[in-house]
Amino acid sequence: MTMAGALNPICVMGPTGSGKSALALWIAERFNAEIITVDSAQVYRHLDIGTAKPSVLERQQVTHHLIDVCEPTQPYSVAQFVEDATRLIAEIQARGRLPLLVGGTMLYFRALQTGLAKLPTRNEGIRQRLTQEAAVSGWESLHQRLAQIDPQAALKIHSRDGQRIQRALEVYELTGCTLSSLHAENLRRGGWPHLKIVLAPNAREDLFARLQDRLEAMWRQGFVAEVEGLKQRGDLTLDQPSMRSVGYRQIWQALEGDYGLDEAKRLTLQATMALAKRQYTWLHAEPNAVWVNPLEPGVEERTAQILSAAI
Repeated sequence: MTMAGALNPICVMGPTGSGKSALALWIAERFNAEIITVDSAQVYRHLDIGTAKPSVLERQQVTHHLIDVCEPTQPYSVAQFVEDATRLIAEIQARGRLPLLVGGTMLYFRALQTGLAKLPTRNEGIRQRLTQEAAVSGWESLHQRLAQIDPQAALKIHSRDGQRIQRALEVYELTGCTLSSLHAENLRRGGWPHLKIVLAPNAREDLFARLQDRLEAMWRQGFVAEVEGLKQRGDLTLDQPSMRSVGYRQIWQALEGDYGLDEAKRLTLQATMALAKRQYTWLHAEPNAVWVNPLEPGVEERTAQILSAAI
């Protein structure tokens, strides 16, 4: 629960490219807020252009948290996010300011609101064996195994999402229980009231046009050079979570000679649009959220009215 008199957290969520960062800056300046970033890629240092991080000037303008908190070689889990965000909410409230959670990683939002199942810690031996099996037979084969063990989890996990397939199989091997059953048994309510604003165009096609323009801008800003610099470090591989971020994998493979940079751009746009579709699916299932269309005039005024009524 929040402390007496504390400002309850506000969530600004939405698909990638919908303008959340700009709206969050506007809210933060007018409502004395600090921003907690809810983004599984922006936590990594040196992933700047492709993750659309707020600029240095914007971060000087308004306090941002959970940006550049770990190296791209380090894992950052949902559980770590919940721990960090919960602590930051309390600290921001103690300063008499508004905690403003902003981003598009819906799994992070969901975990923060509902709590996490108590899951076993990672087992490197099991992970290494599963990775070796996937190298031989492919993650699709392991996904089929997961579908037999835990059909509910398999429906939610893409057949090529190695990280999540591996975790679900690992949990089953360690506990004898499926990931779905553990979540159903252990989930608890997060316990803090909040307002959820979804910033998203009504028509996905309108968002896709914005995403294409944004990708072109990223290319001009040096996205390819950014990935090339990461590749040249020598301590990163495509198996690490940071390099699974949209665009980084596609450009990396182009630099490996798998295809050209034009194809990398096309595949990045395709992956970005697929991500946006998944985010829309999550968002439409989000209860008690207020939707705001960023393409309509008066977005800031409408947001101010919503916040003024809630704070």
